[in-house]
Amino acid sequence: MSTPTPRYIRANGIEFAYLEALPAVDPENAPLVLVLHGFPDTAWSFVDLLNRLAAAGYRAVAPSMRGYAPSEVPDDGDYSVPTLGQDVLALIEHFGADRAFVVGHDWGAVATLAAAALRPDRIRAIVTAAVPHLRRFLLRPSRAQLAASHYIFKFQLPIWPERKIREDDFAWLVDLARSWSPGWIPGDDYLVPLKANFAEPERLKAAIEYYRALPRVLFSRVAWQFLLQPIAVPARVIHGANDGCILAQTFTDSEHLYSAGYELVQLADVGHFMNLEAPERFADAVLDFLKRH
Repeated sequence: MSTPTPRYIRANGIEFAYLEALPAVDPENAPLVLVLHGFPDTAWSFVDLLNRLAAAGYRAVAPSMRGYAPSEVPDDGDYSVPTLGQDVLALIEHFGADRAFVVGHDWGAVATLAAAALRPDRIRAIVTAAVPHLRRFLLRPSRAQLAASHYIFKFQLPIWPERKIREDDFAWLVDLARSWSPGWIPGDDYLVPLKANFAEPERLKAAIEYYRALPRVLFSRVAWQFLLQPIAVPARVIHGANDGCILAQTFTDSEHLYSAGYELVQLADVGHFMNLEAPERFADAVLDFLKRH
C-alpha cells in the first residue's frame, strides 16, 4: 500500500491539507469519496481505507479537519456544526464533483451529517462511524450515555482540558482513547501524528473548541431547520459493539431519522476506533455500501 503525501487547497475560507489515493484507471472521472476523521485522531488513521477505496475505483480524499495540523487554524475560531458541514460541501466543490460520497468517523461523522442535512443534493450517500444522528445523541441521551460523555462536560471548562491532555506525554488522552476501545493498544501509526498535532497549543485548543461549540447547536435556527431533521440521503451507520464513547444503545430506534434509506451495522468485538481495531471489516462495510449507491 502506498503512503500519500499531504497536499493543500483552500476551501470555505481556510487552507486544508489532505491525503489522497487515486485509482489506477481513469482517476479524473472516479467517484469522489471524502473520508473525515474525528477526535482524538488524524487523517493518517485512514490511509488503509484510502488505499482500499482507490483500489476499488474511487478517488479517496482524507482532509485534516479545520484546526488540525497541517490544515489552517481559522482566525475566527469557528468550529460550529454548520461550519463543519460547509467545509465538507466546499471540499466537494473544490474537487470538481457534482456529488460525493462522504465517510465520517466521530467528529467527521458530525460534519458528514451536517453536510447531508444542509445540501443533500451534493451528497450521493453517507457512512457515519461511531456517531448516531445528532437528534438521537443530543436530545435523547440515556443516563448511561450522559455518564459515558463525561469528557464533553469537562471540555467546556476553560484551560483545564488543554493542561490535562498535555500532561505526562498525553497519558490522560491515551487512556481516554483506550477506554473508548477496550482492549485496543494504540500503535505508533496512531500516536505519533496525534501527539505531534496536539503538541502545538493552538491545535489542541482548536480540537477542544469543537466541543465548546457543541451546546450552541441546540439554540441554533440552522440546527432546528436542518441539522436535527431526518437525513435525506442513503445512510449506513457503523458502530462498535464495545464502544465506550457512544454506547451501542444510543444507535437504536433511529430509522425515522433517515428518510432515504438507513442501515445500521454493528461490528462485534471492537470499540470506538473500529477503523484501527478492525480495518478490514470496517473497509468492507464501507465499500459494500458505496458500491450499492
